[in-house]
Amino acid sequence: MAVVIGHIVLISVQVNAPSGVRVLEAVTFGVFSAVQRGVARAVGGVTGVWDGYVGLVSVQAENATLRQDVAQLQLRLQRERAMAQRARGLEALLGFRRDAVYSTVSARVIAGDATPYFRTVTIDRGTGDGVRRDSAVVSPDGVVGRVLSDPATRAAKVQLLVDRSAAAGVLIERTRVAGVVMGGVDAGLLRMEYVSKLDDVRVGDNVVTSGADGVYPKGIPVGQVQDVGGGPGLYQTIHVRPHVAFGDLEDVLVIVPGPATSTTAAGGE
Repeated sequence: MAVVIGHIVLISVQVNAPSGVRVLEAVTFGVFSAVQRGVARAVGGVTGVWDGYVGLVSVQAENATLRQDVAQLQLRLQRERAMAQRARGLEALLGFRRDAVYSTVSARVIAGDATPYFRTVTIDRGTGDGVRRDSAVVSPDGVVGRVLSDPATRAAKVQLLVDRSAAAGVLIERTRVAGVVMGGVDAGLLRMEYVSKLDDVRVGDNVVTSGADGVYPKGIPVGQVQDVGGGPGLYQTIHVRPHVAFGDLEDVLVIVPGPATSTTAAGGE
């Protein structure tokens, strides 16, 4: 075999192909060119995979940066919306305070009650600002509640009107029918008690304070009649939708005796 292969090699070196190139050179070139093509394809494939990986890493990093920028912009937008909403609330509070015929001090809600059984909030005003037990707390939308027990010097707990033990004397604005609204109703409603079945009460009637309870001044908005039913006995079953969104309270006014102290609209010194 060695001799045969040697003869073939010698003949290939001496014999020329039709193109004029020696047979050995043509065979060698064909073999090496095939190897080179295979190597080039392998290297090109590896290079393409590597470039794709590097490009993917770059795109992932860019996406991470863009997501972070979008999150920051969303946070800034939410903060600006909150500031604008608070500014509108303070503007309404100042307008209501200017129009009020009684003395008030502004207060900020700083905490809510942790238990679901009692609806109370804590405000940053107390005896040092003229706040007393049973001081009425209101907002531009209507009645919020009253101060519970004896407040501290710089804080007071407020019982919201939707609390199950809260009550206020009210009137149907259209007919001047008197009654009492109480909290503790599901869906944040109030129930109006002691209204005779003979009295004219309709869905959509506005309900305002009567002043008969000695806590809330007369004429402050409370809510709107949601539904009216016959009910047992002599009285109607009336549910009132309060005007105040008790879950969104931020700033309120506390009605105090005498001239109001000089304070900012948002509470604090």
